[in-house]
Parts: sequence; C-alpha cells; structure tokens
Amino acid sequence: MSRVEKAPYQIIIGLETHVQLKTQTKLFSRSSTAFGAPPNTQTSPVDIGLPGSLPVMNRRAYELALRTAVALNCTIPRYTKWDRKQYFYPDLPKGYQISQYDLPMSCEGWLEISDSKDAFAPKRVRIIRAHLEEDAGKSMHDEAAGKADSRIDLNRAGTPLLEIVTYPDLSSPQEAKAYLEELKLLLLYLEVSDCNMEEGSLRVDANINLHIDTPDGEVATPIVEVKNMNSFRSVERALSYEAQRQYEVWQETGQTKGQVPKQTRGWDDQAQVTRGQRHKEESSDYRYFPDPDLCPVTTTPEQIEEVQRQLGELPAATRARLVSQFGITPYDADVIVNQGRGVLTYFEELAQASGDGKQASNWVQQDVLRTLKETACAIDAFPVSALRLAELLQAVRNNEVDNARARTIFAEMLGSRLSAREAMKKLGIEKVDASDLENLCRELLAKNPHVVTDVKNGKEKAIGSLIGQARQKNPNVNPNDVRRMCLELIAKE
Repeated sequence: MSRVEKAPYQIIIGLETHVQLKTQTKLFSRSSTAFGAPPNTQTSPVDIGLPGSLPVMNRRAYELALRTAVALNCTIPRYTKWDRKQYFYPDLPKGYQISQYDLPMSCEGWLEISDSKDAFAPKRVRIIRAHLEEDAGKSMHDEAAGKADSRIDLNRAGTPLLEIVTYPDLSSPQEAKAYLEELKLLLLYLEVSDCNMEEGSLRVDANINLHIDTPDGEVATPIVEVKNMNSFRSVERALSYEAQRQYEVWQETGQTKGQVPKQTRGWDDQAQVTRGQRHKEESSDYRYFPDPDLCPVTTTPEQIEEVQRQLGELPAATRARLVSQFGITPYDADVIVNQGRGVLTYFEELAQASGDGKQASNWVQQDVLRTLKETACAIDAFPVSALRLAELLQAVRNNEVDNARARTIFAEMLGSRLSAREAMKKLGIEKVDASDLENLCRELLAKNPHVVTDVKNGKEKAIGSLIGQARQKNPNVNPNDVRRMCLELIAKE
C-alpha cells in the first residue's frame, strides 16, 4: 500500500467532468466545432458576443446530453432553462458564460464502479447533476518561447459541454480513476463524445479534502479544487499528492474547513506536485440570472422512454453477460469491453463460431490486440475476420495443430489474407496420421532406451527430450500427441 493509503485520515473526493459533445456545430451558433483549425477561424457574432447577436440552441447537443443523463440514471425534469454565469476572463468575450444553475437538465443520478482485481469494493457513485453549458475560448501563453504576451483563440468558445458533477462519494485516488474510466467507456459506447483528453474533449476537475480523527473529534481540512490534469493517471497521482500535502499542512497549521477560502491548485505533471493558483469563487460571485435570449426547454416522459429504448446494452451489463455467456473471467470481460464496440463484436463472433469463449478471449487479448497495436490498425480493417480465426481455433481444439504452429498460421493469414486451411496448405502444415505418429514414437523410444527407463521409474518429464526430436523429424506433429503416444507405448511394455 502507498504512504497515502496508510495515513490516518479519510480522503473525500468529488469530481467535475466536462465532456465535449459530438456535434458539428456549437451550442448556440452554427460555427464549426472541428478541432485543429487556425486560431479564430471558427467563430460567429454569437460566439464573440457582438451586440444584437442572438443565440439559438443546438437541438443535437441537447439530445446527446439527454442520452447521457438517462444512461447515468438521472432524473430528467420536465422543464429546464438557461442562465448567465457572470465573470470576466480574457477568453470569455461576452463577459458571461451560458450555463444552467438552479434548474439543470438532469440531476440525482449514479454510476457504479468496481475493480476486476478487487482493489476496492464495488461502489455506487452518486451524481448531483449533469447540465449543459458552452465552453470558453483558450488562452495561449508564450513564456516558454521567451515572449511575455498571451494570445486568445476563440475557436472553442461556444462548444457544447456536458458538465457531470458527483457527490463526494469517492474515497481514494484509485476509485476516482476507476470512475473516470467507467464514465469514459460509457460515453464512448453512447457515441456522445470522442473523449479525447489531448484535444480537450474530456476535462476533469477534482475537489478533495480530508476527514481526520483527533482526540477532540473528526475535523475536515479545507477543500481544494485540483485542475490541469491531462490523463486519468495524472488524476490519480495528483490526488495522491494532494491528500498527503493537505495532511502535512494541517499538521503544521491546524487549519480546518471554513477557516480559509476554497483554493484552486494546478497539477504540475513534470514536477509531480500541485501549485496554488487562486481562491475559488462561490456560486453567489457569479451573479447567475436567467438568460433573456433563450427559451426554456421541456422534455416529455415519452421522449425519455424513447431514449431509454434506444440506449442498448451498456458496458456494465455487457461485462456481466460475457462472464455468464462465454465463461470468461470478470477481468477478461473488462479488458474486452474496454476496447470498444468493435473489438467486443469481434470477440462475440469469434467465441460463438469457435465454440470456446475462453480460447477466443485468450487469442483476442494476446494476438488480435497486440497486432492492432503494432500495426496501428482499427478492428474494422483487421485482415483476419472473426470467422476465419474461428476456423484456426477449431483446428487447435481438434489437435490438428498446436498453439505454436497456430500462431505461425495466424501470421501467414495476416500477411496473405488466406483462410486458415489455405494458409496451412501453403505452409505445408497438416494433421499427422495416427499410424505415422505411432511409428515415429516407436522409433524415438528405440533410439532412447534411457528415456524409457526413466519413465518406468516414475520420471515422466523425461519424455520432454523426445518432443524436440519428433519436431525435427516431422514439424507437423503435436507435442501433446507425441507425449501421450510415447507414454502409452511405454505403458504397454
């Protein structure tokens, strides 16, 4: 266990996740949301707040948000509205952000998390709200280039975000990472976001403090919001560091929650530390009020039911089904489901066609996924179809080839795009006739009488020395068949 996990305190974590929704245009304008365009080339009068410009809601963004909220078991109110969140920042040209305050489009949901290696107990993480808002622009600082100026790119201003806020239900950095991984997987299965953290499509802020037992009772340290974490691993490391830092600060100062303002700290991934940035504003500081230019939105029970019908099977249910249907372990099911729908479909077709879920799981994880990574190939373009690989796995199960020869055949199938039988024929691989196998084993036993003596004395491992000789004489022989036949012949003597 780490130093943090041994410390005499309880970690309290709540997460705020901003998800960029997969729309072609922005939340309140027709500007493109495509990533990578030159700065300030994807803006409109609405995005930059020109006088007289009026926003119009992107219905597709609301539909994607609704799909996510339903999948997160949220309550969907019949009525929701838009609010202006007032604050000044250089990348916010309007001087306010259109968001949702007291009547969000969804609230009170949950997401279950677990660990296939039992690192922590399964937990239901409660969700306070999931609401829509527009993104701000991006400030670009040139200190690294030796310049003192900062520039503003407003391409991102107005991009639709779904902010998902949890209750402080997470008790460790490991649980926080597991929650984010499960949330990302769900979002990808729902096809509501590409969740690309490098492009800013998925951003995480973490609120963390400690509950410490003292002789005078439990005390809570001041809450800190940690930002600038660009990977789930960074989230885990940042929270581990911040928990220990807060404990050390409390030991030095004795400061508790309410005695100092809430602080925002940024994670320095290179130095592996958090650094203070500013004091955090309270909701009253933003002076929320209803946006006068946007109509409220209503959602009917019939719309919600239709979304529920269209959701399909979600990752948690899929994992449980794979375990029961194909007899694989929870860990293997987790690995397969985490690869996405394409690999999941490939595995299911392979398992059904080959008739052995465990064998199919092993080959997908050890060979298919490795090849996809090495070749940077998508599963949709994988040269060996599930049905062709199933033919090869059946040959292994029927003892026509061993696993080593099967992988040689697999490599040939990848390169030549032949079927398993065609590849075997090209490589000269064929099942050895039983009589030929028996004659070969008799020959080997006759030439190696010491092996016969060792086996009769209880040393069956001595047969191993004959397998290499057998493969030299006939590369097509199955090692298991050689071992079995030699033991049978010795037993008959």
